[in-house]
Amino acid sequence: MKNKILQELMDQQGQYISGEALAEKCKVSRTAIWKHINNLRKLGYIIETANKKGYRLLENNSLLLPAEIQKHLTTKEIGKNIIHFNSIDSTNSYAKGIADKTPSGTLIISEEQLSGRGRLGREWESPKGDGIWMTLILKPKFPPSEGGKLTQIAAASVWQGINKVLGLKSLIKWPNDIVINGKKVCGILTEMSAELNQLHYLIVGIGINVNNEAFHNTIADKATSLFLEKGEKINRRALLCEILNAFELLYDSFVKEGTLKESLNICRNNSAILGKEVIIQQGANQAKAKAVDITEEGLLEVLTEEGKKTEILTGEVSIRGEKGYI
Repeated sequence: MKNKILQELMDQQGQYISGEALAEKCKVSRTAIWKHINNLRKLGYIIETANKKGYRLLENNSLLLPAEIQKHLTTKEIGKNIIHFNSIDSTNSYAKGIADKTPSGTLIISEEQLSGRGRLGREWESPKGDGIWMTLILKPKFPPSEGGKLTQIAAASVWQGINKVLGLKSLIKWPNDIVINGKKVCGILTEMSAELNQLHYLIVGIGINVNNEAFHNTIADKATSLFLEKGEKINRRALLCEILNAFELLYDSFVKEGTLKESLNICRNNSAILGKEVIIQQGANQAKAKAVDITEEGLLEVLTEEGKKTEILTGEVSIRGEKGYI
């Protein structure tokens, strides 16, 4: 009932609709309408009441509310089911707890994360209302070996969103980061549940520093935000919707046609590391090489100091001789 009332308000957004009209459409009492309106307000929806006019829903740009997001999506699967939190420990952790019984395409989003994390268990600073902290649950029918390729799709989608909405020049740092002016603005964490030949689900966690005005001293030289780079506050919802719409198009191409072509073209053409001398950190081992290409499988192809070409599946990559994050 609450969702039906919300839909009626959204259909008339900005215009008043009387409690009597709502009650008649929803076939409940005006008292029930009032109770549901109050519950919607508690969720964060801005609903104005005026004597003899009724209720009207106002545009909300401060929170990433499900209904406000969904009306701007062109997707068929991605984001059709959205679970929103004001605060949570980690969207990835929550997603893993519900993934088995949740439809593919479900989006978990929170205004803040108390224990956000990136690759290798690193902490991810996720202050309230400043960023996009989200996780997608996906259940594609392909073997587990293909799962890691979703990171390239996610990176390409974020790059497209930033480019289209803000016009900022960002670069993709293989395997899972977006950087601007040598500092990290986005991190991607892809995890999966699978058996030897069966993929149960994939979760793609994306954290984007959007309107952060400052960072803790320990990461200030490595992290930036879209606000700091653009010099103006960013509409988080507009950016989020653009990323989700881009993600579904690239994801569908991969699932239905088995191709990463467009995603890889974006990752190659906007790479932070290709053609540069890099240091590859794998566990306790370090190796110097030149980043040559990203393969059709999403692996990093490098030329070692010994002149041998090899492909890197995982690892931390930094550019030799450059200061800052990359």
